[in-house]
Amino acid sequence: MKARMKNPAMLIPGVMQPIHALIAAVKKTGVPARTLELVHLRASQINGCSVCLDFGARELKKAGETDERMFAVAAWREAPYFTDAERAALALAEATTRLSDRADPVPDDVWEEAAKHYDEPALAALVLHIALTNCFNRVNAATRQIAGSLKLEAPADAR
Repeated sequence: MKARMKNPAMLIPGVMQPIHALIAAVKKTGVPARTLELVHLRASQINGCSVCLDFGARELKKAGETDERMFAVAAWREAPYFTDAERAALALAEATTRLSDRADPVPDDVWEEAAKHYDEPALAALVLHIALTNCFNRVNAATRQIAGSLKLEAPADAR
């Protein structure tokens, strides 16, 4: 397998700085980093983005995540490893990623469950993080980026 081109975010000067700034701002909202990474992993599973799955799993391992939880993300509803707040975030990630799967893409029950666990700034962070993950997934799929090839070192303020 070969990438069609270099990652577009690396080709256009000035693109990575605002992406890193958005990630840094999202991480400052109080949503646990592990939750953000679990959401990233789940959306990337749905979209089949090998680069983001590889990168996300590595980030989760660095954050001390267990193999059991990482392996069970795709079956989070049936697995006993997730908190109610994480389940709400994962449900939101699935609904927001699969917009065309139903007439009401993000049903009230999914939103209301997330709102029980996260205040408005945290919900905003989750929605932005899910959207950004979907953006990454689409860029990587379109250009056939290769798993293990992502060498993005975020600036210290984005971590």
